[in-house]
Amino acid sequence: MRSVTAAVEADSDRLEGHRSGPLRGTAEVPGDKSISHRALIFGGLASGTTHIDGLLEGDDVLHTAAAVRSLGAEVERIGDNRWRVTGAEWRSPDAPIDCGNSGTGARLLMGAAAAYPIRATFSGDASLSSRPMERVLGPLRQMGARTEGSTLPVTVHGGKLTGISFDNVKSSAQVKTALLLAGLGAEGAVEINEDLPSRDHSENMLRAFGVDVEQDGTVVRLGRQRKLTACDVAVPRDPSSAAFPIVAALIVEGSEVELPNILINPLRTGLITTLKEMGADIEYRNVRSSGGEQVADIVARHCALRGVEVPAERAPSMIDEYPILSIAAAYATGTTVMNGLAELRVKESDRLAAVASGLRTCGVEVEEGEESLTVHGTGAAPRGGGNVAAYHDHRIAMSFLVLGLASQQPVAVDSAGMIATSFPSFVSLMRELGADIR
Repeated sequence: MRSVTAAVEADSDRLEGHRSGPLRGTAEVPGDKSISHRALIFGGLASGTTHIDGLLEGDDVLHTAAAVRSLGAEVERIGDNRWRVTGAEWRSPDAPIDCGNSGTGARLLMGAAAAYPIRATFSGDASLSSRPMERVLGPLRQMGARTEGSTLPVTVHGGKLTGISFDNVKSSAQVKTALLLAGLGAEGAVEINEDLPSRDHSENMLRAFGVDVEQDGTVVRLGRQRKLTACDVAVPRDPSSAAFPIVAALIVEGSEVELPNILINPLRTGLITTLKEMGADIEYRNVRSSGGEQVADIVARHCALRGVEVPAERAPSMIDEYPILSIAAAYATGTTVMNGLAELRVKESDRLAAVASGLRTCGVEVEEGEESLTVHGTGAAPRGGGNVAAYHDHRIAMSFLVLGLASQQPVAVDSAGMIATSFPSFVSLMRELGADIR
């Protein structure tokens, strides 16, 4: 399995974003990370061979590919972003499964493995090993799995599962998907209830693989048909990755950037909704359906932004985008208040604290609440000039490099190598648009 960590085009783990001229051109961001993880796992569970086109070849997804292989499926890279997966009955792996930095990979794999009478141990890097796994392990135990550990390393003993009716109070798509995957091998009804709808990529893809999934408002149920049959998957481009060139285009004077084939599933476009409320010049072109998902070409242009209040109920549709939204808020006129951010405390870093600290370092007035962030924009370029600690978090690193593209002074970030977990071509893509990243 090749690694793409070295694909981040940096001379070291430290990068600087410098004030740039207009950003112009086409930004072909990577395939969607959420769908890439699911395509590999679902293909590994399915009867037959699944061909995947457009797979994100970042470190997180490559760890999932290696994991699916170690659990017994055939997983092969056949070209750039093109993979072939032949499913099999999963077996106990020969060694612990390294999930790297990926909470999505770890939690989904635990659920899928629990459906089989096997023993599997899951490990990860230091960041992932500090993140909560009990939110998945608790309901898996209710279904009959045995587990050891509450943070990684975790061992799951699967098989002989029963159904479950589970209240997904955190509206976590990862928890929902883990239980649906475990439920594929369970006896009895499997039902997940949510107060707010979480991402529905799993439901869409399970149907494409032939599984009977029913939805009634915010209630998701597995039907009787629970066997997956291989199908081809075309992965649309990742809206979470697209967020960085979009915001860069909005804040750098004279910019106009086009981003083709971006996933615009309504449960993933909270950032676009919010930016438009702020006055952003963002246009959808050629809206279409692909593989059960809505996609579009997006055009973003420089414009003035204004502060807004972002409701807590929007958080599930943009939970990964709050760091880059905070950068847009720093350039806006007026105050932006973001609510319902508790989940940011348990991401790759404490993103809420990391964003607040980074903004202060760059001269932006900010208030950090337990579950909220308030950014006071002045409508002018922030001072910049800070050395920002990214805490080995790819989204923090990319967000503050974008801040530096229009700030008065350059912005430096450490641990930039972690960008490879989700967006290995970030630096080269941004440079091709005209960004001064060194």
